[in-house]
Amino acid sequence: MFCSSSPIVGSLVLAPCYSGRSSMLGRSSFPFSLLYRLLSYTRQALTESVPESFRGELLYRTLLANCAGRSNIMATERIFNKMKDLNFPLTSFTCNQLLLLYKNLNKQKMADVLLLMEKENVKPCIFTYRLLLDTKGHFNDIAGMEQVLETMKVEGIEPDIQIQELLAKHYTKAGLNEKAETVLKEIEGENLKENRWLCATLIRLYANLGKANEVERIWKVCESSPGVDDCLAAVEAWGKLKKIEEAESIFDRASKKWKLNSKKYSVLLMIYANNNMLKKGKDLIKRMADSGINIGPFSWNALVKLYIEAGEVEKADSILQKAIQRYNMRPMFSTYMTILWQYSRRGDVHNSEKIFHAMRSSGYTSRISQFEALIQAYRNAKVPAYGIRERMKSDNIFPNKSVANRLVEVEAFKKKALSDLLD
Repeated sequence: MFCSSSPIVGSLVLAPCYSGRSSMLGRSSFPFSLLYRLLSYTRQALTESVPESFRGELLYRTLLANCAGRSNIMATERIFNKMKDLNFPLTSFTCNQLLLLYKNLNKQKMADVLLLMEKENVKPCIFTYRLLLDTKGHFNDIAGMEQVLETMKVEGIEPDIQIQELLAKHYTKAGLNEKAETVLKEIEGENLKENRWLCATLIRLYANLGKANEVERIWKVCESSPGVDDCLAAVEAWGKLKKIEEAESIFDRASKKWKLNSKKYSVLLMIYANNNMLKKGKDLIKRMADSGINIGPFSWNALVKLYIEAGEVEKADSILQKAIQRYNMRPMFSTYMTILWQYSRRGDVHNSEKIFHAMRSSGYTSRISQFEALIQAYRNAKVPAYGIRERMKSDNIFPNKSVANRLVEVEAFKKKALSDLLD
């Protein structure tokens, strides 16, 4: 089918793949506003609150997607099993939620989902293939990625722009620039002026390849009347190519034409962070505040990186804690991980544990990457990590090879600690 002998492991926007059922509840008056209000409830509270006549497949599908989107493994698996108990049909949409979840949290389980799909004769849709292609590319398994692509074509599904973009990114990451450029030529087609909506994608992808001339060529196609995404793509591209003045010029043009939000400002802020330009970053934040722009998670993420690149880890941590308290803001997972890894590399166990628990308080489900960073902190501090295996087990996290090796190293510190007591 579409499974290969090598493990298939590797977020994309949820794209429902319907199984042909036009109405999961057999009626058109489903109260969606009620559903969205109930999404944060426990499953038991929800099923007790929703009228019996509305407890159909659509309700459970939406709950499944919501829990998977929040990276809540236990809740997602409970809802999936409940759907099986209720004899709802297994669809590509349902399986995609599990694939998306495991892609982020436990890639080894993706193979189990694929085997289930094969056993139940559930055909993968284009979103399924996007997940598999991205996973293969993530692990630099280019041969496996191309095998999945060929299988997809045999099944009669042609690659869309999102898949072509994925292919180009992974070819570039693998150093296969010629293959990446071939994909970019396919995306561009014969007449880019008639398909100007492709400009932003092409600008970003050529920047990944380091092709400044191609970035400039594509930018000139839309420069006379660019859209906001074209401008931000160009800002991002010139920043990546270390042409900061060009990036700033285009950003200023965009900010005068449109009212940009915090997420869009974070594009320029991240450029300053990547180039260790702390003063310019602080000035941009002040400009945002003076303009009354709400500083959201993307901007805080860039600001944290800005201070960390400047070597001010404690300052980055302090700013983030103040932002959480003052604005009741939930930081991005990657923001926490950036700080956690900095403390981990220092062997700062106290602050590593503090960030680890802050992530849990923010509602993030435990992942192997968090434990990996935490164990590394103990390893670098050369102190034993008492109870770390039990903590992982209670969170249903199982060590991969790399983490298992580090666990052995930190457990050796227990013996040293005991021998020191006996000396």
